[in-house]
Amino acid sequence: MHKILTFSDHLRLIDERSTAFRAAVAAAPNLDVPVPTHPARTLFDLVQHVGLGRRKAAAVVAAGPADAPPEESAWDDGMGAPREREALLAWWTESVERLTSALREAGPDRGCWTWWGDSQSPETSGAWARRQVPEIAVHTYDVQLTVGDPEPLPDEVALDGFDDCQFTLCSTDVAWPHEPAVVDYHATEGRSWRLRLSRDGARAARLGEPAASEGPDTADASAWGTASDLVLFFYGRIPPDSLILKLDGDRRIFDQLIAWDPSV
Repeated sequence: MHKILTFSDHLRLIDERSTAFRAAVAAAPNLDVPVPTHPARTLFDLVQHVGLGRRKAAAVVAAGPADAPPEESAWDDGMGAPREREALLAWWTESVERLTSALREAGPDRGCWTWWGDSQSPETSGAWARRQVPEIAVHTYDVQLTVGDPEPLPDEVALDGFDDCQFTLCSTDVAWPHEPAVVDYHATEGRSWRLRLSRDGARAARLGEPAASEGPDTADASAWGTASDLVLFFYGRIPPDSLILKLDGDRRIFDQLIAWDPSV
């Protein structure tokens, strides 16, 4: 049975991954080193980008129900992050504290503006908390890779994070612009997901659960790997032609998924 993490779990994992992010930045030789997964960004640029993202999320949660995100002035004072390392690390810590404080005050059920309104995930503060975990975890991997010591995402983070990727980032009511397809993802830790793509959009399901039974049809494409590698593949850190994952079926579908932008 798929374990669903709680709001408290997500707050705990935000703190854990944020601490790992901070430690990796502190270990870097300097802040001007380029980030391999973002060649146009230095390490400083990445920290500023991720920190501002946490501040924006905090402002969205604090604003509560809304038809649009708060004005940029609610989360960005225009000063940017400080460039001296210790000051930057303190700024990062404050950014995360803003986020966790806003989430704790809101609780898991407060309605919030989201950009995933047509997905299968709720538009709540709890969904925002969940979304933060893989975001911070993947950027922690980016920093660790930059300093030469990348670690896989912890199983708990990766399994819940990939589930969130399917139900929040992949599912949509926007029509799939190619031939209908079924894509399965299998984590070696024992979890599997199915993404059904059609003119009705993209709908995710957890395989192996009674509510997810959709008939005996076979997947047109499938990916097998650890949950960490599946998340890193989804976020573009592992390319489709990598030997890290096992890809079966019509591999063109993965290329189509990577290129698809439902917002366009």
